[in-house]
Amino acid sequence: MAETATNYSGDDKVTYYKALNDIANQIHSARDINEILINMKDQILSLFDADRITIYVVDGRRKEIYSRFKAGDLPGEIRVPIDNGSIAGYTANNAQITNIVNAYDKRELAMINKDLTFDKRWDENSGYVTRHILSVPIFYKKYVIGVLQLVNKKTGDRFTLEDQSSATEMAKVLGIAFFNQRKLTQQSTKRTKFDYLINNNIVTEKELSDAVTLSRERKLPIESVLMEEMSVKKEHIGQSLAEFYNCDYVPFDDSLPIPGELLTRLKQVYLKRNLWVPLERQDGKVKILLDNPQRLDKIDSVKSLIPAERYEFAVGLREDILRFLDYFYGIPEAKGGEEGSIDDLIGKLDSGEEVIEFDDGVDMITEDDSTIVKLVNKIITDGHKKGCSDIHIEPYPGKYGAEIRFRIDGACQVYQTIPSHYKKAVASRIKIMSDLDISERRKPQDGKIRFKRYSPLDIELRVATIPTVGGEEDVVMRILAAGEPIPLDKMGMGERDYGMLLECITKPYGIFLVVGPTGSGKTTTLHSALAHINKKETKIWTAEDPVEITQKGLRQVQVLPKIGFDFAAAMRAFLRADPDVIMVGEMRDHETVATGIEASLTGHLVFSTLHTNSAPETITRLLDMGMDPFNFADALLGVLAQRLVRTLCKDCREPYHPEQDEYDHLARAYAGRFDALGIPYSDDLTLYRAKGCEKCGNSGYKGRTGIMELLYGTDEIKGLIQGRAKMEDIRGQAVKDGMTTLMQDGIRKVFLGITDFAQVRKVCIK
Repeated sequence: MAETATNYSGDDKVTYYKALNDIANQIHSARDINEILINMKDQILSLFDADRITIYVVDGRRKEIYSRFKAGDLPGEIRVPIDNGSIAGYTANNAQITNIVNAYDKRELAMINKDLTFDKRWDENSGYVTRHILSVPIFYKKYVIGVLQLVNKKTGDRFTLEDQSSATEMAKVLGIAFFNQRKLTQQSTKRTKFDYLINNNIVTEKELSDAVTLSRERKLPIESVLMEEMSVKKEHIGQSLAEFYNCDYVPFDDSLPIPGELLTRLKQVYLKRNLWVPLERQDGKVKILLDNPQRLDKIDSVKSLIPAERYEFAVGLREDILRFLDYFYGIPEAKGGEEGSIDDLIGKLDSGEEVIEFDDGVDMITEDDSTIVKLVNKIITDGHKKGCSDIHIEPYPGKYGAEIRFRIDGACQVYQTIPSHYKKAVASRIKIMSDLDISERRKPQDGKIRFKRYSPLDIELRVATIPTVGGEEDVVMRILAAGEPIPLDKMGMGERDYGMLLECITKPYGIFLVVGPTGSGKTTTLHSALAHINKKETKIWTAEDPVEITQKGLRQVQVLPKIGFDFAAAMRAFLRADPDVIMVGEMRDHETVATGIEASLTGHLVFSTLHTNSAPETITRLLDMGMDPFNFADALLGVLAQRLVRTLCKDCREPYHPEQDEYDHLARAYAGRFDALGIPYSDDLTLYRAKGCEKCGNSGYKGRTGIMELLYGTDEIKGLIQGRAKMEDIRGQAVKDGMTTLMQDGIRKVFLGITDFAQVRKVCIK
């Protein structure tokens, strides 16, 4: 492909070469080549009339080139292998100038080398269109030590022979400058904590010097100044510290279990003053976070205070170490002395003043044992603050303590460990709060805690105790925080399911069921449906156990099975109280289901929940419970099955292009009518995966969403019910009628970037 020369006039050519010489002289005379390139970026771009410029340097150890300097709207550090797979890599590999007219023209690239490709991802993410690329090797003597790459002339023309010649001259200047600086760097033995920031052009040496001055003037850590004044990202500072100290960098993470055993004999004031904190003990190794892992005096203190077989030291920012300490120790003293630091409380327990343990293992505890009271209050308060749905207290037999775990967004996380000789005391305290029998440890019990009686926090907890091996007793507390119903149009349903759900819940009579396992959001969905039809002219009765969500306009009843006031009794009472709509928390037995079907056939709209795995399975389960198939078929409006899946964190989810195999796997899992999604495989197809950031506790997931399947009571479905058809036949007809299964709805949400397939597989099979 023929090149064309730029038609410079005599004066233009003199000006052009004067500018080139001026840049070359400044580079040669600069002590810091990074700083001079950053300061001259506009001048360099103007010289070549280019949109973007990238200067790569060879990393011989990894056989890659990495971006040493960038000007223009470009991503972070760029690294590409030294091979023929990329334009810059090809230039370095073959030591040849590469002048591309159209980077998207595969034929042009193939004419240069059959393996040559252009990576379009940066263009796709930014909306920029790369057309012309001029890539020139940077030599020192006969060795390629880097690549100079120019992108897109602002005039819209291609790069010319004159541009090639100028870029080659610039590359010679850069080659000498890079070599001289490398020699100076090798001669200098002094390293700093922030070499990574300078070497990767995140800050210049002058900016770093200014940050040091500011930190002294304001008496702030230099890391804080870099983040606040220089807009340096926290993870870049962490990476720089990790490289300098040759260890891991650990940011603050409130999902880490509190290492109660390691903190028991350590004072928070001492750790704050010395800026270190223990993180965990695992397989005989203790992990310690310090601000400076090279301080031998701190390491000696750690080893004297926390004996261990092995130690692992990690580096952290001052603010993160302090946040870890505040999180681990809790608020020093809450108002009125209600609760203190959880480790202070455990420390008080270890003094032996609070609990007297007799030989038979029964802890003599009353409501007046203040430290145990504060400890249990603290556990519940912290669980609520973290947004957990369930608190699990799990004692182990013998000398082992009790582990406390919080279920957050459907996944359990370790929170704390209680010493072995206080695990029974904690269980007894929770029983007292729940009005349960503390002397009965041989059989399960269940009760409720109205936490407002013990703390300013207005929540209710459902408590279940279960005897476990070794004479221990597990306690599980479900937090029933009062909430508002979610609007139906915000629940993420598909268009067909949303329309049919509205049709079901606005019928004058019939029965509509929401099914799924415990904790799948059934009650929330029913309350959302009730909120949609809650009008002045409609009388709505609800029977719940417990009442979690309250709505004005509903007449809500708490059932009390202990006195015989169960769901069936409540429903019979409702039928005498002039209802339009009845909502029953759960259909657990034949009588409740039969009464519900009877009510729906006598002109009432009945909502309820059931514990089944799928919508078709619900029908066969009810028939197995003895329901009359003809009455049930007449009454049925629809069955909504649902699950909750963890959603990807919106702040850090990572886009990627799936391989054909992954796409085919999703298509197979969808099992039928996959083309109805309208998502063909293409180069533009993007899925998302979990990455992890501070906002999601480095898990990559934050929050949950529902996946649903709605079986609508069509005439064909009703005919199958009357004939007591098999569950597989009912499922087949429902799918034929347009039902989207739980798995299919989950895969739809995978393609929408809401979740990933691993989370969908965790909650459903089909």
